[in-house]
Amino acid sequence: MMRLDTFNGLGRGSAIDALRPCLDVTRWVEALADGRPYDSVDALVAAAGVVASPFTAGEVEGALAHHPPIGRRPGGDTAEARMSRGEQAGVDASDAAVGAALAAGNLAYEEKFGRVFLIRAAGRSASEILDVLGERLAHSAAEEDVVVADELRQIAVLRLKGLVTP
Repeated sequence: MMRLDTFNGLGRGSAIDALRPCLDVTRWVEALADGRPYDSVDALVAAAGVVASPFTAGEVEGALAHHPPIGRRPGGDTAEARMSRGEQAGVDASDAAVGAALAAGNLAYEEKFGRVFLIRAAGRSASEILDVLGERLAHSAAEEDVVVADELRQIAVLRLKGLVTP
């Protein structure tokens, strides 16, 4: 975490580096870094939402490379790994039935859409996530592209709110 005045005072490269764990999309981090100074965290978050709408298909696919499948918490001590573990706190994949259902759902999703299943997991239980996964498997590719881009935006904004404080 860092205070808004600290974020506003960082050099451009340092600001970009600070933002990248929230979402590794170059256009997004550069636009937010270049938009400084922000008067409030709310103004920063609003700017993040505007820049994220819409993401290109390439930006989504590139960002998904950094997201582990739901139920697999990343190891390591990077900022992004810590954020992901915190977001998946409500997902108990150690329960054999939940772990198996998540693994099967992740596989079915990857086979159908050719990418990792992405959902804003923060504040959701494994049961809720499994329900949403089932619903989203019924989507067409075009419908799912829209949902994934929105989920990515939600995750980025949530992470940004955790990174920068008033």
